[in-house]
Amino acid sequence: MDDRLKQLLVLGREHYDRREYDLAEHALRQILEKTDRFADVFNMLGVILHERGDFLGAELSFERAVQLNEHYTEALLNLAVTYNDLGKYEAARQVYSRIRRGEGTGGVVDPFARGKIANMHAALAQAYADAGCAQEAIDELKRAVALCPTFADLQLRLGTMYRDAGNLALAREHYTAARDANPKFAPARVLLGVVLLALGAADQAIAEWREALAIDPDNKMAKMYLRMVEAQRNGRPRDGAPPEAPAPPVARSAHWDVLDDVTPTEVSDLLATTIADAAGDADRAEREGRS
Repeated sequence: MDDRLKQLLVLGREHYDRREYDLAEHALRQILEKTDRFADVFNMLGVILHERGDFLGAELSFERAVQLNEHYTEALLNLAVTYNDLGKYEAARQVYSRIRRGEGTGGVVDPFARGKIANMHAALAQAYADAGCAQEAIDELKRAVALCPTFADLQLRLGTMYRDAGNLALAREHYTAARDANPKFAPARVLLGVVLLALGAADQAIAEWREALAIDPDNKMAKMYLRMVEAQRNGRPRDGAPPEAPAPPVARSAHWDVLDDVTPTEVSDLLATTIADAAGDADRAEREGRS
């Protein structure tokens, strides 16, 4: 390698690391005029193009990087992300398989790589959910959670998918995992409380909602659910017999009518927005915690 090429490589990497992408691209393209044998040059150029929204150009660059080094994990991850952005979900799945192929001999051990792959599984799950393919969405979220079981937002999303499918036992399991992964994550406690109430565990539900309010005193859902349960208990018969337990709601499509009957003017709207609000909080936590 001649001195000029070495200088361009050093210069290009320095600008790239400082996110001075225009300057980095200028150096990288000068390198490509001399040789096209450096996989990291194509990977850096692909990141720059992807950052600008040129997904087709990024795709070609990442593919070339992977051709030059088939074990280049970062380039494989970037290629999978780009395939997802282009709607090439099957191609992205195949790249995931390539990345995970070595699991029997150590697998994806780098935490950054695991997190990035898990988030791509979550993105693919959302695409399946948007297309009405609930089971496929659950399968992708299960893969994401298997890679990163301590990501509270992923556990929350999987719990919600199971709840909407009517599997309250698994919803409880994953909401509990979300709470345990991040005890200060109020949305996990709120949704866990809803499922606990549906399963007949009112005292446990109350405990979760009270803890959610200790974390987030302005949490509207937790306040409303506590008020609902208190109203129910205040209506207990004078002989002290406990009120009949409400039938557990099965899925969002059932509209959770048993709760609507208790506070018809407010609870219905709040329940309809619980998952959306929790997902928004989860997305914010993800952006803040993994940026």
